[in-house]
Amino acid sequence: MINPSVVSYGAGTNSTAMLIGLHERGERPDVILFADTGGERPETYRHRDIVNEWCKSIGFPQIVTVAETITLEADCLTRHALPGLAYGFKSCSEHFKARPQKRWLKENGYKNPTFWIGIDAGEQHRKKFDGPRYPLIEWDWAREECVEAIKRAGLPQPGKSSCFFCPSTRKEEILTLKREHPELLQRALLMESQADLTSVKGLGRAYAWRDLVKYDDDQLKLFPFAPEIACECLDD
Repeated sequence: MINPSVVSYGAGTNSTAMLIGLHERGERPDVILFADTGGERPETYRHRDIVNEWCKSIGFPQIVTVAETITLEADCLTRHALPGLAYGFKSCSEHFKARPQKRWLKENGYKNPTFWIGIDAGEQHRKKFDGPRYPLIEWDWAREECVEAIKRAGLPQPGKSSCFFCPSTRKEEILTLKREHPELLQRALLMESQADLTSVKGLGRAYAWRDLVKYDDDQLKLFPFAPEIACECLDD
C-alpha cells in the first residue's frame, strides 16, 4: 500500500484519545502499531489489550505489536549501560520505538507511510518534524480534552506509558513503583548497579535510584510501630 496512515500507539492518554477522536470524526487509520520495548509496566500492556478489543468493536485495524529482537532492558544489561536518555540522548526511542515500526511497515509492503502521532495541543514543543500528522494539535485537544474523550468512549484511563526504568521517571513515581511493583524496581536497580557510570550517578541522572529507595526505607524505619490510622475525610 502506498501512503498508508499509521497510528503510532503508545497506550497512554494521548494516543488513546487520538484513536477515539479519529473514530468520532469518521477517520480510519490503515495500521495501528504498538512498539514494545519489553519494559512497559503491566498496566500499559493491559490497557493496550483493552483498547485493541475496542478497536475490534468499531471496525478499526487490530493493534499490531512490534519489537526489536532484544529488549531495551537486556540491551542495557549486556552493554553495562543505562537507557540513552540518562546520558541526554533519545536513542532508546529511535532504536526501540521508531525502528521496529519502520521495519514492520517495509516488510509488509507499506510504502511512504504517514505517521499519526499523539502529541496534544498543550505540548507542541514536542513536535519536531513536519512530515507526521498530529491530530490532537489539529483539534486543539490538550490533556483535559484527551481525558474527556476517553471517558466518552467508556474506556479506562491509562496510566503513564513509559519503561519502568525510564530516567525521566519522577521521584514519587519511583516510590510508587516500589510499592506496586517491587519486582520491577529490583530489576531497575540491578540495571543501575551493573552500569559502568562516569558522567551520571544513576537512573536519576543527577542521583541514583538506589539512594532514593534507601532514604525511603530509612524513613519508614523511624516509625516501626506506628499504627495505621483510618482517614475520615470524604472525597468531594
